[in-house]
Amino acid sequence: MDTRKKASLKEYNTFGIDVQALDLTSVTSVPELQRILQEKDPSELFIIGGGSNMLLTQNIDKYAVHINMKGYAIVDLPCGENEILLKVAGGENWHDFVLYCIDNNYGGVENLSLIPGNVGTAPIQNIGAYGVELKDVFYECEAVSRADGTLKTFSLKDCMFGYRDSVFKTTLKDQYVITSVTFRLTTKEHTIKTAYGAIATTLQEQKIVAPTIKNVSDAVIKIRQAKLPDPKKIGNSGSFFKNPVISTTDFSELYKKYPEIPHYPVGSDQIKVPGGWLIEQAGFKGKRYGDAGVHDKQALVLVNHGNATGEEIWDLALRIQEEVKTKFGLVIIPEVNVF
Repeated sequence: MDTRKKASLKEYNTFGIDVQALDLTSVTSVPELQRILQEKDPSELFIIGGGSNMLLTQNIDKYAVHINMKGYAIVDLPCGENEILLKVAGGENWHDFVLYCIDNNYGGVENLSLIPGNVGTAPIQNIGAYGVELKDVFYECEAVSRADGTLKTFSLKDCMFGYRDSVFKTTLKDQYVITSVTFRLTTKEHTIKTAYGAIATTLQEQKIVAPTIKNVSDAVIKIRQAKLPDPKKIGNSGSFFKNPVISTTDFSELYKKYPEIPHYPVGSDQIKVPGGWLIEQAGFKGKRYGDAGVHDKQALVLVNHGNATGEEIWDLALRIQEEVKTKFGLVIIPEVNVF
């Protein structure tokens, strides 16, 4: 284990916010994590994964622990004829994992290409994009209890996945650290999903009529790069807000006033409204307030143009929330965790 005193967390959050923790320890195994949990009170620890789903608004008066476990392993358990169970360490970068799957012809996560963050934090908010969510390929995960250091396995049912939600954001919030995730992936006869977003159009432009999982991944990467900023170039956490999901009744009233509003059915009685459209209509797309701003191509993304503080970005987020609620009567909820 490597520990640094009075450590800056700037390199450990994708917003690039420069705040300090009491110290920073990088753990590369479950026993190392368990040792720290035995030595420290859980309330004294600040767990960091890929740093893509948090906004730091102040110095962290805790001991930071960076989850840095690495590795892939095929799990020898019964599964479908055309399937494989792949166990992935929690510290693996999510997009690197997707590319690993593409290289090995493992299907199921190609639509989730280029999502920032690490594998271990992905189940917490049930990450999703272009018609696929993590729950669609999830088999189980292992997590260490912050209270006593025991290792527990969570099944798909245990995780209670919802839209950008899981048991790790609700009843078990801050109680476990996910150390590995096992995925159920296809090895052939992959289900290719191209109906959502601009995937089909992008493939048509490339004259691809029988797309492979790599074709889909490449298309998603192209789409995301065209409208989403690279955290290595400009600080951001991807989508800052969730897309609101409302009842069909409420949407009918909204549609009467805004017939041009884009929308997507969720089940039989709910409608998803793109939060980016709401924010754009409220006048924030591309706006900059000091170094805190809204991305000029995707209004769901808040950005740090250089030296914005976390507090400045959070103030902007609250202002956006208020304006959207005033204009549309809808509450847009942040995806990110704010500290």
